[in-house]
Amino acid sequence: MCGIAGEFRFDGLPADMATLDRITRHMAQRGPDASGLWAQGGLGLGHRRLKIMDLAEASGQPMVDAEAGLSLVFNGAIYNYPQLRAELEAMGYRFFSGGDTEVILKGYHAWGEKLLPRLNGMFAMAIWERDSQRLFLARDRLGIKPLYLNRTEQRLRFASSLTALLQGDGVDTSINPVALNHYLSFHAVVPPPLTLLNGIEKLPPGHWMRVESDGTSHQQRWWDLEYGARADEQSLTFDDWQDRVLDSLRMSVKRRNLAAVDVGVLLSGGVDSSLLVGLLREAGAEKLQTFSIGFADVNGEAGNEFQYSDLIAEHFATEHHQLMIPEQEIIAQLPSAIGAMNEPMVSHDCIAFYLLSREVSKHCKVVQSGQGADEIFAGYHWYPQVDQAADPVAAYQQAFMDRSFAEYQQTVSSGWATHDYAGDFIREHFAQPGASSGLDKALRLDTQVMLVDDPVKRVDNMTMAWGLEARVPFLDHEVVELAARVPGRFKLPDDGKYVLKEASRKVIPAAVIDRPKGYFPVPGLKYLEGSTLDWVTESLTSQRALERGLFNPGYIDTLLSDPKAHITPLRGSKLWQLAMLGLWLDAHNL
Repeated sequence: MCGIAGEFRFDGLPADMATLDRITRHMAQRGPDASGLWAQGGLGLGHRRLKIMDLAEASGQPMVDAEAGLSLVFNGAIYNYPQLRAELEAMGYRFFSGGDTEVILKGYHAWGEKLLPRLNGMFAMAIWERDSQRLFLARDRLGIKPLYLNRTEQRLRFASSLTALLQGDGVDTSINPVALNHYLSFHAVVPPPLTLLNGIEKLPPGHWMRVESDGTSHQQRWWDLEYGARADEQSLTFDDWQDRVLDSLRMSVKRRNLAAVDVGVLLSGGVDSSLLVGLLREAGAEKLQTFSIGFADVNGEAGNEFQYSDLIAEHFATEHHQLMIPEQEIIAQLPSAIGAMNEPMVSHDCIAFYLLSREVSKHCKVVQSGQGADEIFAGYHWYPQVDQAADPVAAYQQAFMDRSFAEYQQTVSSGWATHDYAGDFIREHFAQPGASSGLDKALRLDTQVMLVDDPVKRVDNMTMAWGLEARVPFLDHEVVELAARVPGRFKLPDDGKYVLKEASRKVIPAAVIDRPKGYFPVPGLKYLEGSTLDWVTESLTSQRALERGLFNPGYIDTLLSDPKAHITPLRGSKLWQLAMLGLWLDAHNL
């Protein structure tokens, strides 16, 4: 796990290594163990290293293979690299290091972009082809690792962090109106290639891009997700699907236990993280550390699930760490958590992940986490609504979107309310081939878009803020592809994730499976009050906010008059969503 950066010039000038150094140093928290810069003419590469797979200096980056004529910076982890290395060695390749980085370098030399489907893991990479003077960029199937781009006529810059790119000049930091509509309507999800800033894009998941020396580029999707059982799976029973799901997860968890350092688990007490603990124990993991976080109860809603995480920790004899966060610490740490965000994120548990990651980083460098299970196995409450609806698009929008376009027009200043871009995006995504039922269309949208730019981005940002690598076994592409083929009738019962829950009974105690679905707010964020409300009010009514001219002052006044009354369908605060954008812009002086 690392931070990568680079500059590729199209104007004949050498790469600006002073700027690249600033960009790279800004990502020091992503890779606290080592750093490196390398240049060849108009191409410069930067890297921050977190040592996980191979601790030796030989695996440092940027990695240059003069014989192959290739140079590489890479962020992520390739779990099947030993198998790929053996295959490459059989082809005659010789290796000078022991980790996954050189396997990517040699694999690209052998197979070009056809290497990507061979990789099992999470990654963002940049490969410089010396002889052709071309730059190759690629991102993993589900966007677990980020890759941001800033392009002008003279050059292209890229980095693992949006805010790192702000350390360079020439970035258009004005707000993108299409992205603003998505942010305020689509639960703060801004689909790629957009970000909120006009001058910065993100490479979409499952895509590669090849950039020529004159600045022309070609981008291509290299992975997509198809829904529905294959012909040879039509007769499978529910028990058959259970077995396949559990076997696939066993393999995924075992793959992600690969490291030269200790691996822990973020244990919420829910089915997903509890299953990971059980499967790690099955795989022979010893001295397994688990970590849980909790908050004070709010308005009668439980702020922790310790009774369930304690049950799992005791059942599997883990070394358990329970972290109870007082409200004053949440308030104190909110500015730092916002500063760690590459893009503004409104989910309450951003601060939870930030503080939990701080604690975990004191004990280990790698954790497994349960993100993705709800999106791939239909665990959210809106999936039955969409499945039963005569108009699945309308049902999805009603359940998921934070506000209608009519309310959006009331929210923003008149110049920003030009079009219902978010609504069009959802309708167009539902209309794409590759999924026939309304349920599968909703699952595909959530898996390939919402998941990437909400839970996955949240975990990457908050763990990497503390130099911690998070691995997500439910997002192994083989697990995701299998889940997409499981019939909906085996996912929806029992409040969703039915096939996963029933398969889990073979591994974890039933008390964790049969409990009510967990949800707990973070104090002061859902029900804004006290010093947090003061902070929010100041951010939204400051001179700087007024000069930006994003929001309708009358709508702001309505929210501030009764902050607890304005809750989105997904139980978030509409006031917090607006405030988060302003606070994020303030944090980065935008």
